[in-house]
Amino acid sequence: MGISRTDQLSLLRLPAEKLVLLPSPRYPSMPRFAVSRPHCNIDETEVRSAIFKVEGMVCAACAGSVEKAVKRLPGIEDATVALLRNKAQVFYRPAFVEDTTIREAIEDAGFEASIVTEETDLSGISIGRFRIGGMTCNSCSNSIEVALNQLLGVKRAGVGLVTEECEVEYDSRLITHLQLMSAITDLGYTVDLISAGEERNKVRLHLNGLNSQSEVELIMTSLKALPGVKLVDMASDGSMVEVAYDPNKTGPRYFIEVIEQTGAPGLYTAKLYTQENRGPDQTKEIKYYRKYFFLSCVFTVPVFLLSMVFMYIPGIKEGLDKKVVNMLTVGALLRWILSTPVQFVIGRRFYIGAYNSLRHGSANMDVLIAFGTNAAYFYSVYAVLRSATSPTFKSTDFFETSAMLISFILLGKFLEVVAKGKTSEAISKLMNLAPVTATLLTVDEQNNVLEEREISSQLIQRNDIIKVLPGSKIPTDGVVEWGQSFVNESMITGEARPVPKKLGDKVIGGTMNGNGVLRVKATHVGAETALSQIVRLVEAAQMAKAPVQKLADRISKYFVPLVVIVALLTFLGWYVGGKTRSYPKSWIPSSMDEFELALQFGISVLVVACPCALGLATPTAVMVATGKGASQGVLIKGGQALEGAHKVKMVVFDKTGTLTIGKPVVVNTNLYKNMVLQVFYEMVAAAEVNSEHPLAKAVVEYRTRLCIDHQQREDRLPEAKEFLNIPGKGVHSIVDGKEVLVGNSKLMVEYGIEIPEEVAEHLQETQKLARTGVLVSINREIVGEIAISDPVKPEAAAVIECLKSMGIQSMMVTGDNWDTAVAIARELGIERGAVYAESLPKDKAKIVKDIQMTGVTVAMVGDGINDSPALVAAEVGMAIGAGTDIAIEAADIVLMKSNLEDVITAIDLSRKTFRRIRLNYVWALGYNILGIPIAAGVLFPSTGFRLPPWVAGAAMAASSVSVVCSSLLLKNYKRPKVVRPHSS
Repeated sequence: MGISRTDQLSLLRLPAEKLVLLPSPRYPSMPRFAVSRPHCNIDETEVRSAIFKVEGMVCAACAGSVEKAVKRLPGIEDATVALLRNKAQVFYRPAFVEDTTIREAIEDAGFEASIVTEETDLSGISIGRFRIGGMTCNSCSNSIEVALNQLLGVKRAGVGLVTEECEVEYDSRLITHLQLMSAITDLGYTVDLISAGEERNKVRLHLNGLNSQSEVELIMTSLKALPGVKLVDMASDGSMVEVAYDPNKTGPRYFIEVIEQTGAPGLYTAKLYTQENRGPDQTKEIKYYRKYFFLSCVFTVPVFLLSMVFMYIPGIKEGLDKKVVNMLTVGALLRWILSTPVQFVIGRRFYIGAYNSLRHGSANMDVLIAFGTNAAYFYSVYAVLRSATSPTFKSTDFFETSAMLISFILLGKFLEVVAKGKTSEAISKLMNLAPVTATLLTVDEQNNVLEEREISSQLIQRNDIIKVLPGSKIPTDGVVEWGQSFVNESMITGEARPVPKKLGDKVIGGTMNGNGVLRVKATHVGAETALSQIVRLVEAAQMAKAPVQKLADRISKYFVPLVVIVALLTFLGWYVGGKTRSYPKSWIPSSMDEFELALQFGISVLVVACPCALGLATPTAVMVATGKGASQGVLIKGGQALEGAHKVKMVVFDKTGTLTIGKPVVVNTNLYKNMVLQVFYEMVAAAEVNSEHPLAKAVVEYRTRLCIDHQQREDRLPEAKEFLNIPGKGVHSIVDGKEVLVGNSKLMVEYGIEIPEEVAEHLQETQKLARTGVLVSINREIVGEIAISDPVKPEAAAVIECLKSMGIQSMMVTGDNWDTAVAIARELGIERGAVYAESLPKDKAKIVKDIQMTGVTVAMVGDGINDSPALVAAEVGMAIGAGTDIAIEAADIVLMKSNLEDVITAIDLSRKTFRRIRLNYVWALGYNILGIPIAAGVLFPSTGFRLPPWVAGAAMAASSVSVVCSSLLLKNYKRPKVVRPHSS
């Protein structure tokens, strides 16, 4: 009967009266044993959760195998596998299945499994994302990171200066997201929650109309009664409810309907809690800086006119020089009155920022601005008060310096925020791909439409039937249930050619329907959709810091304190030098004395220094580059991937599905024994049908085509038993009582099967034609050879040539035979010495590591499944042809199209990005290296040139804007043209 080891072990532990026969889900005609517990007290409706540690998973396909193996068991409610954490969480009914049985099922699938105890359960680990306002430079983001990482329960914290987001991995049993938000607020920054914990099967709803505790309890009871609802958490005031649920059974639309139908009509209302702006809230910041810049101009422009213009206009000058008290003039009094609101009202944010920064032992740009403007303002106040109390002291004030400094800095921040907003346009464009509404259909068992209504696309639930009209966007990922059309998927995959869609085909949310009407069954909704995962991947990439940014982080720690020391030394140098007559008195302007001249130089040093430009040099470029890449179908997972790609000197290509089209076809068959071709292919297809290998699928498809071509009914394949997949060699199976082996010559040798000379010659001829020869043995005798061809992609040879022109070597690694591999390499222009054939998946990783040992930076290009070990081993792993499979954990770069030209795009984009980053650093460092000495008066003795503080402040603001604008030039990036050779 073929009872598995799991079933055998379970049966040995049970008395006979507790065994019953149930139909098998895998083979309906074969009964299987199940456990009957009529006398047990276990509640059959009870659902438990168990966490299993799973060892041996290397890719998304492995995780899928574990999930399928578990879900086949009776009593399994749900199962999810976290590949990166090597964990599987299973919800099961203990009345029908035990946790040990689940563990054994995972082991039967070929992986090591163990049950995680409560003490080591990682279910308490959550990921919180927060939006932070008020950061001005690298010092701010670094201080937040340091403060959060010191909190008990925080595993990791990362802050993105440009994205204005913070991502924290924390143990929710030790610290809550509210405590994290409080810690950020204590540092002096504003914070908003984006998400906390696992959001995929959890929803938050805003509630209105609940005025008493009894109403709160009524709503909670109503929600808990729904099938699939696992947890309901209501705010004490009834303003918000959080519901954890099984998406296969229920969803947010049902929750809203239940809430609004409870009580009198219109009494209670509910709506989804959504974080509308995925990117930083630039609109609010732009309005803030624009408002305060124009408000400052109301006071600063008159101060500037009073100080720089009216003093040279006869008539007005006399009026301004008129004495009010002793030597205090009307002009000085007006400047004091006008500059005070700028200093303390409009410039209040700089005081708050400086205070919060110094309070926590760090120093940011606000400290420099506060020191510089305060020095100018309070010296001017001293000069004005002294002139008011002295009949002889003639004052020189710097009120225009403090007012103009603050105004120019606000202008600079306004322009910087506008420019930074453009760097995050890629995410906004991606988010806008999803339509706002969708047409929901209610159908009967015969698929007749009973009702049609418009709903918000956010309320689509799994298994909903959605109607998609011609020319409209598909609202969610799903499968075509009815109709046919062409769909433009260029906005997701970058592939311009419309893709035909018919019954059973998958569609991607956010793509544009063509000329036909489609009914789509939703399979992935909310955070599960391809579009949401792309957006999340781009967001994560823009959050991740490139290694080159460590330079800016190290400099920012010491930058501000160093600048303050340099400013103090500058002041003392000029002041003491003036008092001791170390420089001629003629150097001092007639309107100043030694103190005032030294003070101006000191203030200029404080305000000319710009830590912001350094902090923005890398993240703005990475942000623009990842967004630009995403728009062209190249998803780059952060700055580290970008930095690695620009250093690549060797690209290792997998063959099948990468250099070749990946859809092998049978082109020839040689039989060495007298037998009917259809019978031969029935035996082979029966053995191969359980294999996932592309060559196996080609054989099965060819058998189907044989039946159609000969107008025969496609009978059910014979049953295959004892199926065994031997990686890199082939398969073994028992078909109709005969031992069938299908694979390469290695498989035959391993099983001790002799390969006749005639077969060996045919095999060699097949391989020289760049075809793969598959040998078939029945009962230990070779009966046939199948020649399978996988055509080379039309752009492959041009891409190899283009890489060569970029100074990058190409190598091919394949599990195929040597002759086939060499023939394909010759066709593509890859040297024979750069070909590795008959390689197992683990061998590919070893080859990559061996190349790395020579000091060469390696990129691995593969399909992201059997190439996962090599993708992880390489400095840069590129998964090609992913399409909607965004969850390729091993790859650093995901190429959405099956087009090799995107390898060129990824490397070229990374090179241009790092050229831009270097240019940004040269500008940011060069500006400070040149600007600080000039502000300190290095040129003054020889040229008489002096940098006024307000000009220094304007230059500081301009430096940040210039770095951001430099990064924005990457938006003009155009992929290099790959010229394909004409076929002869």
